[in-house]
Amino acid sequence: MFSVFPGDPSQLPALTLAYIGDAVYELYVRNSLLISGNRKVQDLHQQAIKRVNASTQARLVESIEGILTEKELAITRRGRNAKSGQIPKNAEVTEYRKSTGLEALIGYLYLTEDYKRIEELLKKIEDIVNS
Repeated sequence: MFSVFPGDPSQLPALTLAYIGDAVYELYVRNSLLISGNRKVQDLHQQAIKRVNASTQARLVESIEGILTEKELAITRRGRNAKSGQIPKNAEVTEYRKSTGLEALIGYLYLTEDYKRIEELLKKIEDIVNS
């Protein structure tokens, strides 16, 4: 189905990890919303936007930091400290950087094929969102 990344994902730039992590996270969110019930596409889209924006992701990464391993924390910090040069107009710099940290972590786990851990963390995030 998908090609396996041929190198060591920990050697990739943090923003590259965030690039793939953003896509994985958004796919998870969209799938989760679809499973939660039959709704109009516009409703699904609006709910997805609420969950994939920088401020929400920043809050969520803060809420799971306590369950991350040292390696996961290091990847998250690398993502947070990466200088992207472009911050969206609707995001605060600190929120955007924290959300990039979350995306880098998800990207790293995806590229290392640690799908069980991705599922664990995203399930925890979903529980937080739904509480």
